[in-house]
Amino acid sequence: MTNKLVFIVSLCTVFASFSQENKTILTLEEYIGYVKKFHPIVKQARLITSESEAQLLKSRGAFDPKIEVDYDRKKFKNTSYYDKLNAMFKIPTWYGVELKANYENNEGSFLNPELSTPSDGLYSAGISISLAKGLLTNERMATLQQAKLYLKQAKAAQDLLVNDILYNAITSYFNWLKNKQSTTIYGEYVENATIRLSNVKQSFIAGDKPAIDTLEASINLKNRLLDFEKARIGYLKSTLVLSNYLWLENNLPLELENNVIPDINTINRVDIVLNSSVLDLTNDVLENHPKLLELQTKKEILSINRRLQTNNLLPQIDLEYNFLTSDYNQINSLNTANYKSGLTISFPLFLRKERANIKLATLKIQNIDFDISATKVTLKNKITSVQQEIASYQTQYELLLTLVTDYKQLVKSEERKFNLGEGSLFLVNFREAKLIESQLKKIDAEYQLFSSKSTLIWVISSLE
Repeated sequence: MTNKLVFIVSLCTVFASFSQENKTILTLEEYIGYVKKFHPIVKQARLITSESEAQLLKSRGAFDPKIEVDYDRKKFKNTSYYDKLNAMFKIPTWYGVELKANYENNEGSFLNPELSTPSDGLYSAGISISLAKGLLTNERMATLQQAKLYLKQAKAAQDLLVNDILYNAITSYFNWLKNKQSTTIYGEYVENATIRLSNVKQSFIAGDKPAIDTLEASINLKNRLLDFEKARIGYLKSTLVLSNYLWLENNLPLELENNVIPDINTINRVDIVLNSSVLDLTNDVLENHPKLLELQTKKEILSINRRLQTNNLLPQIDLEYNFLTSDYNQINSLNTANYKSGLTISFPLFLRKERANIKLATLKIQNIDFDISATKVTLKNKITSVQQEIASYQTQYELLLTLVTDYKQLVKSEERKFNLGEGSLFLVNFREAKLIESQLKKIDAEYQLFSSKSTLIWVISSLE
């Protein structure tokens, strides 16, 4: 049974070594490119700004010129009671001013005398203006200003969403790489344990080694096989997690084939791919953070609303003045002798609603100020913390590189002594176990280093 196991392991190792020649490497840079271009959530994030652009277009529609036609006629028992036509062209402008041109033509037996017009109709051109409330700001102006800010806020929200998706995707790649490296290491030591068991058996048959060494070599091989199987399953699971972020055009999910592997030289390019100098950040990075920009924009939107509510404290004074003429061909016929004017004034006595709205708007702005202050401190402390982590993991990684080299030398020396009959298989296995442990620690330190760097870029929202 043991011989059969050794044969199968050796055969699998040979096939594994042969298949390495046909592997396709998926680099971190290529992977991020796929995620940015095809991931559905990234595409969905772009809809946020598209929706805000549509809202901005809608708000600008409040300033579109408008044509109004009102026609009313009544006829009963061959009697024309009235026939009224009123056509108007309006041009809204920014500061509570509206330009108007009008044509009226009314006739009928029972027409209200004040609606009477010349036989060719009556033309008018004039202006309506709000002299107090609504002059410097009004609902129409505020809506357009806020719509422009909503577009800016939507861009910041989009950046945050894309940043989160890319962070999760990059972390999945690093985990995939970590599991691949662990699987490779365990595979190598399965091969070593297989060869060692074969050599010990031959030495036992030749009378050079005791029978207990064959048992220990067999136990060591089984432990290596167990570790390899655990690592293999971990690698398969991380591959499936990684596939969640890989899509093709037309929203088709992409599943990685078995011959696709991560780039084991990622550590040499991670800073270039992430496009960052992770240990040297300026204050501009924090000031331009999308989260802070989103909060600042929200504050500006609320400030516009507070100005509108403050403007509502003013009385409503609407003035309208129109020049009248029955001959539109003669411009000089428009004069102050023929006109129609009107004045409307209204003012609430207690202003309780208006004062309450101002207070509520002020409280919302104060609340945003607290959020901005807290967010700045949180981001700053998190950046400092992650920077310290990066420095620590970099030191750990460099130390583990030297430890791996030293343990490899120890294992080689112990194997040499064992082959010469001066050492023990137990000590060889112990040294090798410590070597495997140090290699796994190195892989984990590399993973933690990668994760910390991506976390820092995620915190400052530079992944998008």
